[in-house]
Amino acid sequence: MSSPDPFSRRRVADTDLLVTQLGFGGGTLGDPDEVIENAQAEATLAAAFEAGVGYYDTAPWYGNTQSEHRIGHFLRARPRGEFTLGTKVGRIYFRPHDADAFSSSPWARRWRGGLCFDLRFDYTAQGIARSYEDSLQRLGINRVDALTIHDLDLKHQKSEQGVRRGFEELDQGGGFATLKALKDRGEIKAIGAGINHLGMMPRFLEHFDIDYFLVAMPYTLLDQSALDDELPLCQSRGVSVIIGAVFASGILATGARPGAQYGYQAPDAATIDKITRMEAVCRRHGCPIGCAALQFPLAHPQVVSVIPGANSPAQVQQNLAHMAHGISSDLWTELKHEGLLRGDAPTPA
Repeated sequence: MSSPDPFSRRRVADTDLLVTQLGFGGGTLGDPDEVIENAQAEATLAAAFEAGVGYYDTAPWYGNTQSEHRIGHFLRARPRGEFTLGTKVGRIYFRPHDADAFSSSPWARRWRGGLCFDLRFDYTAQGIARSYEDSLQRLGINRVDALTIHDLDLKHQKSEQGVRRGFEELDQGGGFATLKALKDRGEIKAIGAGINHLGMMPRFLEHFDIDYFLVAMPYTLLDQSALDDELPLCQSRGVSVIIGAVFASGILATGARPGAQYGYQAPDAATIDKITRMEAVCRRHGCPIGCAALQFPLAHPQVVSVIPGANSPAQVQQNLAHMAHGISSDLWTELKHEGLLRGDAPTPA
């Protein structure tokens, strides 16, 4: 029976950035589905920090800047050397032209309790610099440890032309050069890119020296498709990986329950069947499926941290309990034997 040490720090690529194996994902503090009070957000962060979680990830997108406000309000009262903090760049926020009509915008609909600020994508030198400075002011902290290029993909840019435009802004438009200058000056320690879909890691690495990828979906207990090309490429280039949506947006934490989401939408019948079979295997080995989901990615040599979200102290405690739960090697063997986990997927010792 084994379990990883959640508070052990791992180095990102060949940088000076160290992250705890269990981090804190700030998306849930943007109130995507449930509105919580600021006091609850504060208590949630306190539960993580006091337990020993030392890595916090946020973004302007989460709650249309609300997550940055909440995380910054909590962390700026703590000793700066006791936490690692990352945020993201690529979106610029501003007052809506029609503040009264903003509630019907797609940005407002995405975040049930988000703040009323409009946005535009901008990966140019000016846009990256503006995004970075705005984040520092929202956080109330004058230094972050890492910056992640956010949502430069087909889903968010809406077309291949939009993706190409974003890469041109990073390249010819000077956006990546701005990030590299921040790193060279020591203002940040590492540069990352957020990945939602396969095929984007090679595109980034073709053009830029990325230190890490923050992967949202293509490497979980349900889907190991990143083992084909993406993760071997990272391994050959010495690029680290941080797993964001470790519970696949919910279903790997709750199991196949009514209302569970996979990839931020209702799961299809095949996914429900697979989850149901996985849960049965986990039960035979006395292991909640959430434990297996949280611990599985860390077995890959390139994965340095998993960063599940939480919006209550109870969820923080559950994540900690999932990480501490000893898992028999027989569970991984049976998942592979039943065809529920790829045979070449690294699993915890």
